[in-house]
Amino acid sequence: MGTVTIGVSIAVPEPHGSRLQQLRAGFGDAAAHGIPTHVTLLPPTEIDESALPAVEAHLTEVAAAGRPFPMRLSGTGTFRPLSPVVFVRVVSGAEACTWLQEQVRDPAGPVVRELQFPYHPHVTVAHGIEEAAMDRAFEELAGYEAEWPCTGFALYEQGADGVWRKLREFPFGGSVVPPQAGHAERGSVPTW
Repeated sequence: MGTVTIGVSIAVPEPHGSRLQQLRAGFGDAAAHGIPTHVTLLPPTEIDESALPAVEAHLTEVAAAGRPFPMRLSGTGTFRPLSPVVFVRVVSGAEACTWLQEQVRDPAGPVVRELQFPYHPHVTVAHGIEEAAMDRAFEELAGYEAEWPCTGFALYEQGADGVWRKLREFPFGGSVVPPQAGHAERGSVPTW
């Protein structure tokens, strides 16, 4: 067995996902059609293919401890000049995303990974393209709004063609909690 590149993310549902993907392509981002619109929980990570069952078991446990939560996107932001990225901001659900990504990368789990930058939940709409196109993405999506109930996340694998494909979905185990911000300690069950 060889290695595979995996990622874990929350998919942006339709019609929002396709719309943002089309806009990203329209800004000139060649990677747009190979990357489903998402909020990252685990960035691209290379693992041994034989570790996939352990990863899936771990993600099942993380999802079982999770609770559905309201997700809302609003406006734009950028990581420039540190990273050539323009994104749509996660304005509701960020605390839940932060908790989830910590659980996914738990040092006791099968996917221990340090992050290159501090975690900041977002939806990328332009990456590594010319500055004028990045500025256009930032300006054109400044008024963008979308919301939906987040009910789980998914495991993806990047193919040799660079396209990300969903391997499996992981629905949350708990019932819907009203959209009130709670404060979950690391490792505890969220109460958002």
